[in-house]
Amino acid sequence: MTRPTDPAIARQARMAAIVIAASGILAIIAPMLVTGLGLAPRYEILFYLFSLAGFIWSLVVTYKIWQKTRK
Repeated sequence: MTRPTDPAIARQARMAAIVIAASGILAIIAPMLVTGLGLAPRYEILFYLFSLAGFIWSLVVTYKIWQKTRK
């Protein structure tokens, strides 16, 4: 793996990785959260939408990183 020369690009990549991991974990534990807290099923869908938003945001950020590092 090549080292990014710009620390800002590395910071963006780390942030995207953290958001991807958090979104995946949220999508996995959403049913357990809803049943454990006794919430209505619509909150599970809300958690899934938050997770989807995180994945989409990460996709956009990684695309921008790729465009910056392309030569």
